Amino acid sequence: MTLQEGKQTIINSISSLYDGRESGNIASLLVEWITGKGRIDQLLDKQQLLTDNERTVLINAAQRLGTGEPVQYIVGIAWFMGLPFKVTPDTLIPRPETEELVEWMIRDLQEQGNPPLSVLEIGTGSGCIPISLKIKAPGLLVQTVDISGGAVEVARENALKLNAAIEIIQMDFLNPTNRTLLKPVDMIVSNPPYIKENERASMHLNVLNYEPAGALFVPDNDALIFYRAIRTYSESSLKPMGSIYLEINEQLGNEVLELFNDSVFQAVLKKDMQGKDRMIRAVKRI
Repeated sequence: MTLQEGKQTIINSISSLYDGRESGNIASLLVEWITGKGRIDQLLDKQQLLTDNERTVLINAAQRLGTGEPVQYIVGIAWFMGLPFKVTPDTLIPRPETEELVEWMIRDLQEQGNPPLSVLEIGTGSGCIPISLKIKAPGLLVQTVDISGGAVEVARENALKLNAAIEIIQMDFLNPTNRTLLKPVDMIVSNPPYIKENERASMHLNVLNYEPAGALFVPDNDALIFYRAIRTYSESSLKPMGSIYLEINEQLGNEVLELFNDSVFQAVLKKDMQGKDRMIRAVKRI
């Protein structure tokens, strides 16, 4: 099997799941993981024969991809803010829109002269948000919490590998007693679960069957459960003029905005690069 034939084997296995462009990107990523050859070398060496081991790994990976398993879980790595993060089925795969949220925070910090502020991130996952913040703005004092022991373990590995000195705590943030253990902070950031159960039918199988449901879904009748908990915590523990950055469900922009727009907070809604209501920044007035 040549390298080119291997790539085509991968594309054929997922052609019913992804469009042509995405199938090609997945095939290139997987071939690079297997052979160490980047996209240019894959073109230059397309007639090179795969070793027996490479062929075995490729066929196995193509079969897994064909079931809908995300390529990031197969290779064990997802890139976020230019950094490689270990991911497992205990963690969500980082999305580009979450990068936009972090970039918004970093721009605001730069405009303020990168002050040495304290940050609480809620919903650690792979650690992509808190670790990226610490690396991009080293003066920050970053703490992050997650209910999942598996996610906390992965995040600690990523923090060690990427040399990011952050504090990672396993905690159920929805438990009001737990929140009292957290210290007041200057900034809060979160990409919490926000997909309503009734949206399952419209979602891709590679998300539904493989990514952790607890990090994705909220009840239809209580879709703002995490945002209300963040609001309650912020009233007592976000410092005056402190800021909150939230990723949101595009269908719930006005509801979350209303939750954080009153005499205590002033909030703005921001669209992502696809024009969807995706982020909110709220500043505490007092």
